[in-house]
Amino acid sequence: MPLTKPLSENYDVIIIGGAIMGASTAWFLTEQPDFDGRVLVVDRDMSYENTSTMHANSCMRQQFSTELNVRISQFAADFVKNLRNYMGGDSRVPDLSIQSFGYMYLADTQAFADVLRACQTVQHRAGAATQLMSAEEIKAAYPFYNVDDILLGSINHVDEGYWDAIAVFDWWRRSARERGVEFIENEAVAMTKTAAGDRVQSVTLASGDVVSCGQVVNASGPRATRTSQMAGIVLPVEPRKRYSWVFSAQTPLDRPLPLTIDPSGVHVRENGGGTYQAGAHSDVDPAVDYDDFTMDHAIWQDHVWPVLATRIPQFEAIKVQTEWAGHYAMNTFDHNAIMGAHTEVENFFFLNGFSGHGLQQSPAMGRGTAELLVHGAYQTLDMSEFNYDRIPAGRKIVETAVI
Repeated sequence: MPLTKPLSENYDVIIIGGAIMGASTAWFLTEQPDFDGRVLVVDRDMSYENTSTMHANSCMRQQFSTELNVRISQFAADFVKNLRNYMGGDSRVPDLSIQSFGYMYLADTQAFADVLRACQTVQHRAGAATQLMSAEEIKAAYPFYNVDDILLGSINHVDEGYWDAIAVFDWWRRSARERGVEFIENEAVAMTKTAAGDRVQSVTLASGDVVSCGQVVNASGPRATRTSQMAGIVLPVEPRKRYSWVFSAQTPLDRPLPLTIDPSGVHVRENGGGTYQAGAHSDVDPAVDYDDFTMDHAIWQDHVWPVLATRIPQFEAIKVQTEWAGHYAMNTFDHNAIMGAHTEVENFFFLNGFSGHGLQQSPAMGRGTAELLVHGAYQTLDMSEFNYDRIPAGRKIVETAVI
């Protein structure tokens, strides 16, 4: 059974949200040689059943429109492939790899083709291996696609594909605990600030415990706005529902299926063993209740299946094996991460708004946040353009490659 009550009344860092971002930050804090403080990670449900972490595709890519996002994913790839080394050579840590079947973006308009070309320039500048393919080249490499309406494709086979995110998540938590980080199943319900309003002094938990803090990290995923409101802060992050289906094909494809992003927005990828995983959202994409995970079965029948069968005719005969709904933590401001300290509440830090690409960004985000907490500045990859101060300044850094 998980701990439910804090062991101390005072912590140097309190992390609210213990899924992959909170776990990453906690572990990377233990990697900081100049930090020996007490860390508390609070999560309302340590089964993590309904977290974005557990509902994600567990894939990574470098095909972004923002160069910093490319570099963030490149660090993730290196971290995953060298997990044991990053964890000090611990023989218990598994050797992991990335199944690099790649992401295949398909453009059916000249405007979208131009976007793919512009993105490739950004990606190449960061060292990514993105290739553009004509319809004829796509058909030759992947004969199962129907490309009659396709003008251009974009794919990268280097460090783009499936990785075992849950293994990394588990080891971050396990290692952090062994190094003294405290994880409890509880819920932050209120915060007390100084009289000047410039710092959070304490966090009140649902159990009634009040714990004082040096710094607070909001790693609350789709619930980020609720956590920020406790400190009197408005945050442009809301839960958006995303649907997933795992299905088997009567006639499996004869080669691995890239994570294919159809122009309709439906995406589908290799899942192994003759099974595949598809994802989509409704045409109207509103914010939903934090606890709304109800499936909309009409989306599969009326939209997703017809799109799959049109794009890949072998998928006319398929059978759904399992399905679920999860939430994106959608940054409605510019679809990019929100990091760094608040501009007025100086010890309140953000790790929010990843808009569907948080899992693959968690290594760099946890490392960067730990550096900020300890040193007040990024020490490795400079991610300051994603800091919170751009929000009140109205300075958007728009990421167009959001699935």
